[in-house]
Amino acid sequence: MIRINLLAVERERTRKRTGGGFDASARITLVCLLILLATVAGIGFWAWSLNEASSDLDRQIAGAQTEARRLHSVIQQVQQFEKQRGELQQRVALIEELRKGQTNAVHLLDEVSRSLPDMVWLTDLKESDDGVVTIDGRCTSLTAVSDFVANLERSPYFKKPVELVGSQTQTIPEPPGELIRFTLKATFAPPQS
Repeated sequence: MIRINLLAVERERTRKRTGGGFDASARITLVCLLILLATVAGIGFWAWSLNEASSDLDRQIAGAQTEARRLHSVIQQVQQFEKQRGELQQRVALIEELRKGQTNAVHLLDEVSRSLPDMVWLTDLKESDDGVVTIDGRCTSLTAVSDFVANLERSPYFKKPVELVGSQTQTIPEPPGELIRFTLKATFAPPQS
């Protein structure tokens, strides 16, 4: 008869199963290799994410530069419009000032023409900035000059007194008579509305 020791066989199988086939150095190497692979994978993922972030920032910078160029042109247009607006405001102010002065000039000429007696001719009329009006003219008699002065003094647009600055009498041959040259000064002050 043949005898088989079954226990010894079982012991060897049990030893093989509990040992796992790897010794301690092989396990440490495997763990280190896994750590190394995880580290390389982590560094690779980190580098990839940094590359993606860099690409995203480059796209954002390019977009911001494009927007800055667009806004720069808009700013230039706004500055040009502001300059034109300033020029237009100056023009409007000048027109308003001229319009105010225009009514004064109309009233001045109207009052002077209403105050002119017969046989008086004006040769020059000047108004200075302070409202002093100088009138040069000619007439055939001194009475006409005095009537002209009295008419100007009665006008509400001239302050009293109206001064006769000078007069010259000149004899003319045809028709025989006198021609009087005169200069008057008056202060033009239109009544307030």
